[in-house]
Amino acid sequence: MKPEINRDSIATTALLPKSQPPENEIAGTSSLSGAVFNVSTSMVGAGIMSVPATLKVLGIIPGFVMILITAFVVEVTVEFLLRYTNYTGEANTYGGVMAESFGKFGSISLQLCVMITNLGALIIYLIIIGDVLSGSQSDGVLHSGILQECFGFHWWNSRAYSVLFVVIFVMLPLLLLPRVESLCHASAVSILLAVVFVVIISGMAVYAMLEGKTQELRLIPDFGDGFSFFNLFTTIPVLATALACHVTIHPVRAELENQSDMTSAVRISLILSVAIYFAVGFVGYLLFGDSIMADMLVNFDETSNSPGGLVINAVVRLSYAVHLMLVFPVIFYTLRANMDEMIFQQKTLLANDTTRFVSLTCVLLAFIYFIAIAIPNIWYFFQFMGSTTVSCIAFIFPAAIVLRDVHGISSRKDRVMAIMVVVLALVTSGIAISTNLYSSIGNST
Repeated sequence: MKPEINRDSIATTALLPKSQPPENEIAGTSSLSGAVFNVSTSMVGAGIMSVPATLKVLGIIPGFVMILITAFVVEVTVEFLLRYTNYTGEANTYGGVMAESFGKFGSISLQLCVMITNLGALIIYLIIIGDVLSGSQSDGVLHSGILQECFGFHWWNSRAYSVLFVVIFVMLPLLLLPRVESLCHASAVSILLAVVFVVIISGMAVYAMLEGKTQELRLIPDFGDGFSFFNLFTTIPVLATALACHVTIHPVRAELENQSDMTSAVRISLILSVAIYFAVGFVGYLLFGDSIMADMLVNFDETSNSPGGLVINAVVRLSYAVHLMLVFPVIFYTLRANMDEMIFQQKTLLANDTTRFVSLTCVLLAFIYFIAIAIPNIWYFFQFMGSTTVSCIAFIFPAAIVLRDVHGISSRKDRVMAIMVVVLALVTSGIAISTNLYSSIGNST
């Protein structure tokens, strides 16, 4: 027996602002290409640097297979969301769909997961940008940033000031654009920079092959040296975080001129992102082998001593930093809308209230900046985030919506697939969290 829907409570705490009357609605003007760029940008973020490290753990062949499996599961769960979106004409956001299926508890659970995930991701973006510009210290070794390499060590090119400059003069102007469609050009440049990054490191790999300096590739996992089988499961949250795009789907879809194109946009974005991850993972592992770090940019700091090599290394790091600067606004858009919906539930559309829009933008940006400066290394938090909130947003919540099936539209195949997704997410996340905790305790002792 299907649960009866309470129409009065539907979409009361939606992920994005509630549907406004026709005069306040933003007409769909975005093209398919704009949607592809925005969705792809939300995928190809900080995770791109960790993909080579996952191949180090899994080996080349299992690593590529795992990327394809993760992309397939993401495509399935996005299709689940889109099928239940706007089915009754009321639930047109992720939060609205959750409220329709599970009431206020469902939408609030989603909002909390989104805020934790996006805040963590944006803080990590600023930390990586700071590492590139002003350097970092890892295991007692000082890695200089591009600004120090060019101008030496000064107060004005320290992490706090360099990141503050980027926040004020690069990110803030983009964040003050009221519509996500306005970011499509920045997203296109971001994807172009990711492609440039792939081309440059591919060229470096070809040169290394000609010089006979490439590393030996491991096709399958190496279970020697105390390596545990359960360590393989720690890579799944990283890949899930890298490919998850669910919180971006609804704001992008809302601005599409033809909203039925959203499924095609997601599939094209997945193909593009998987191709980039394949290339970066293979080339990065080919260049650095088992010495690859969780953040591959550290390895580029350690390479060539020739002037040409130093320039290429600087270009690689800088192109990636600029890529993250342009990814930042797309993720921030969802965080800001979600926060506004939780705090100002009865207010008008956020883009129509300039004071509220600017104030919320500045407060959130300042908070992210201060945390990034105060906590310069939160990679363990990033791993646990991928095992918990990202897993809920990308896998557990969409599957639960299908299993709840308030509209009676899911087939037996859908329900079986949803059960498999939930079991996969719970098992892998549980093992990943336990393994990380065990490793952390072991390292501390």
